[in-house]
Formats: sequence, C-alpha cells, structure tokens
Amino acid sequence: MKIFKFGGASVRNAEAVKNVASILHRYKNEKLVVVISAMGKMTNALEDLHNARFHKKDYKPTLLEIKNYHLQIAEELFGVNTENNLTALYDLMELLEEKLMTPCSNEYDLEYDQIVCYGELLSTALVNAYLMEQGLASAWLDARQIIKTDNRYRDARVDWNRSQMSAESITSLLAKKDIIILQGFIGSTPSGMSTTLGREGSDFTAAIMAYMLNAESVTIWKDVPGMLNADPKWFKDTVKLDKISFHEAIELAYFGASVIHPKTIKPLQNKGIPLFIKSFVNPDAEGSVIQESVEHDNLIPSYIFKGNQVLVSVTPKDFSFVVEDNLRDIFDTLSSLGIRINLMENSAISFSMCLDKDDYKLEKLFAQLRANYTVKYNENLTLMTIRHYDDKTVQMLTSGKEILLEQKSRHTIRMVLRDK
Repeated sequence: MKIFKFGGASVRNAEAVKNVASILHRYKNEKLVVVISAMGKMTNALEDLHNARFHKKDYKPTLLEIKNYHLQIAEELFGVNTENNLTALYDLMELLEEKLMTPCSNEYDLEYDQIVCYGELLSTALVNAYLMEQGLASAWLDARQIIKTDNRYRDARVDWNRSQMSAESITSLLAKKDIIILQGFIGSTPSGMSTTLGREGSDFTAAIMAYMLNAESVTIWKDVPGMLNADPKWFKDTVKLDKISFHEAIELAYFGASVIHPKTIKPLQNKGIPLFIKSFVNPDAEGSVIQESVEHDNLIPSYIFKGNQVLVSVTPKDFSFVVEDNLRDIFDTLSSLGIRINLMENSAISFSMCLDKDDYKLEKLFAQLRANYTVKYNENLTLMTIRHYDDKTVQMLTSGKEILLEQKSRHTIRMVLRDK
C-alpha cells in the first residue's frame, strides 16, 4: 500500500483534477491512500472568509466566490447537472454556511480552524466524485475521524496513540476499495472540534498515514521535477537532488524548503519509509527520493529564502543582562502565542529573533513583552539559508543586500537580509 499526496496546484481546476485521475489510473492494481489539499488558493480565500466573519464584516461576497469556484470546476467535470454526482459537495457547502451563521467566539485560532478546514473537505468531495465516475474504486473519508490532536488550534499536535486506533478503519475500508481519498492538513480534538496542523500541513498528513499504516512509500506530486536545490520561482538553473538522506531533508525542511513540510520527514525516518517527490506534469520522470543513505548529501549547495520576515530585538528595561530567567519568559510568551523562531541570537543585553510576519500574533507578542522589555523590530526582511555553502554562492546571493544578522556553521550559513 502506498500513500500519495496532491497539493493545491495539482487540483486547481478541472483539467488538473482530470490529470490526477489519469495518474491514479496508472496504479489501478495497487492499494492507495490519497491525501489531497484545498484547491488552488482556496486556503487563502477561506482565511479571508474567516477574517471577515471574525471581524464582523460582510463575508457573503467571499463565500459566493468560494462556492462558485468549486461549482465551476464541478460543471466542467460533470456537465450542468451536478447535483446527482455531488451530494457530498453540496452538503459540505450547506454546513459551511450554517457554521458562518453561528455566533463567533473571541478565539481567533479556534474559529480559524472551524472555517479553513472546509477547503480540504470540499476539494476531496469533488475529486472523489470524479474518480468514481471514471470507474476508479475510491471512497471518501473524513480525516478528522482519523487524525486526533490536542486543542492547539492552527498548529495542532498529533495524538499518535488515539490516531493509531482510529486508523484501523482505513485498513478495513481498503479491503473493499482500492483508493481512499482523505484530506490533508486537518484533524480533530477529543471534543470533536476541527483543528489544522499548520500551513502546508498536508505533507505531514501523508507521513502520519504512512507511519500508522506501515506504507511501502510516500509520493508527493508537485509541479516541479523533484527536490531542487533552490526555488525555481526565484532562481534559474536549479539542480535536482536525485537522492538525499532523511537527515538532510529534515535540515532543509526546517530551514524552510517549500517542497516539503518540516514535520513530514521524522515519522518516515522512524520506520524507514522512502519519500518520493515526483512531477504531476511529467509523471513518467524519475523525480527525487529521500531515504537513509547520506552518500549524496553534500554534492550541491542548496539555498532557501524565507520572505516577509521580521527581526525583533528585546532589551530588559532594568538594564540587566539577558539571563536564563529572561529567556524563559520570552520563550513562554512565544509558546503561548504559537510563534516559531526562525533564527535567534542573544548578546549580554539583548535577544534577537527572526519571525514570520503575522500581524495578529506579533501585536500580542509586542504588547506582552513591552511590560518588561524595550522592543525594536525591522520588517520586510528575508531569511536566507545556504546548506553546503561556498564563497561563490554566498557572494552571488548577498549581492546588493545588507546583512543584519549572520550565523555560520561547518555546513550551513544563515543570514537576515534586506535590500540596500
């Protein structure tokens, strides 16, 4: 049994959905668990929908756009009479509308997860209906029934023991069906509230399923030919990494490599399950594989850019040194707000950290820290990481940039940059 994962780009329109079906036809004689993300940019649209509802603004235009987007794809796949094929899709749209009309609590992250989860639910309902029409023996499953989590909304932690018990239902379903379609990114609390695993968490869902079901392999289908040494959206002449180790992949993902989610690799490494990255544009191409061997890890420099960064520096108001008590207070505050540090550095009197720009969370962070610290920050920055760096690559990538912070080890150099 294999795990496949298709991201938003691979199901962004009707032609893309048809392409997914054609790929799955190639594996007709195999048992597959297929994890699918929200279509196209629907997660962004649902975030806008949530923000409008939460801030008591008119959300109906955004809701109409979301519904029309899915219905347009449905019409292109099934023709005008879609209701007979897509009962599940219409039911989910109705549930979304009902949720939007219920009173909204003041818990932003909780309410976020209850709305944004519909991106994956709608996507998988539509794709599964099309697969069945194409003669594939598929079944739709709600991932929230399988992946059990805590109540850390927007970045939920998996309860592996409870999830493992729930996963037994997949094994019995696979005895009747060849393909199980379920959602990436989402889970549920013990009380049944929807949770999300963090942005781009569908890769992690695939790894969770592989671990619990002892899968033969995981394949992530992307719009790139495999694992590249840089983001092709920003750099020409990128090089495909044909084979890298789990350890190297964890490092690259942690530093922000967009092709895989940071949490994805560890469950696979624990059971030695290889991860393939293949192109849904050219499914016959070899792609890349992440596995145990470290033999090929340091052959090519890899570079990763994280934009929209904020460099925050905090200094105790009482002019004292930054010691363990200060660091504990800062980290406790960050943890309570669900903020992850991308890079940090401390001196005798200050602590600096590079963070993703999230206005809602940063506003709360600054308000809490300012009780005891002077807070300064710079915005519109880029965090650059070069793995297996050399002088030529560093000079090329920092040309025309001001370096605000730099850290270097034997294998990795990281810099916070801004344009001069």
